[in-house]
Amino acid sequence: MFFVAALAAAGAFAQTYPERTIRLIVPLAPGGGNDAAARVIASELGKRLGQQVIVDNRPGGGSVIASNIVLGAPADGYTLYLVSTNFSLAQILQTRLPFDSFRDFTPLSRVGISPGALIVHPSLPVYKVKDLVAMAKARPGAITFGSSGLGGGSHLGGELFNLIADVKLTHIPYKGSAMATISVLSGETSVAFNNPTSSLSHIKAGRLRLIAVTTAKRWPLLPQTPTIAESGVRGYEHIIWNGLSLRAGTPQAVVERLHRELMEALKAPPVGEMLARDGALAAPETSQSFAHFLADEHKKWLPVVKSTGITTD
Repeated sequence: MFFVAALAAAGAFAQTYPERTIRLIVPLAPGGGNDAAARVIASELGKRLGQQVIVDNRPGGGSVIASNIVLGAPADGYTLYLVSTNFSLAQILQTRLPFDSFRDFTPLSRVGISPGALIVHPSLPVYKVKDLVAMAKARPGAITFGSSGLGGGSHLGGELFNLIADVKLTHIPYKGSAMATISVLSGETSVAFNNPTSSLSHIKAGRLRLIAVTTAKRWPLLPQTPTIAESGVRGYEHIIWNGLSLRAGTPQAVVERLHRELMEALKAPPVGEMLARDGALAAPETSQSFAHFLADEHKKWLPVVKSTGITTD
């Protein structure tokens, strides 16, 4: 009888959901591609759900602070979570997490995907990936690459390049992708495996040189740019992505409603336009597909982290 009553209560809750403002937790400071994505998605979801969706920025701890906030809220669909590479890496990079990224969260869908941009300072005589590999082999450790921070996606992207190409580029961490781009602009570092958002204007102006993208296939928005994989570093792939999740235990009917409305929101012109400005494409998918992607990310990055000894504990 208790089980039947609980099902009836959950069904009644789902029928009236949502009745108040929804919070979208973003594990990054305002500004940047992920924050912009969160705000346009919040606006479109709010229109479809009939309630305001507000963005709540909670940066720090490689997304752990934000994860704890989501897990501290009721599992009722009123707290959404914008996740990205740092979320999937936290389970690998930190051995004392107070939660399990797979067990404690329910994935909805990826929102957007984009390539990383392998950029170099124009003074570096590197025009193709094979030039970079040859120089790195001739001067092990002498070529530096900047990243958005220790254990972040652009850091792991560089370490994956080291591993597959069998070279040694020296990592220099910064606080955010913009600062990593500035480091290459100034010549402080030579290379970055960065989000194209912070680089494209400088590439067009000739202040940076784009030599490859990090996706497995050529990117539709940059069709003339070769991939690292096709340029000789076979098997290399690094996708920049973000998506929506929420706390595990949320009533299934609420999860399905949120997923349905998110699929419609991703079709809205403002979302596509915002993603295109960042060099990204919408990535609607089933919750199951997103869950499989997260599991694959874990399998992909685990050996990279183990081989390099990276930790953020």
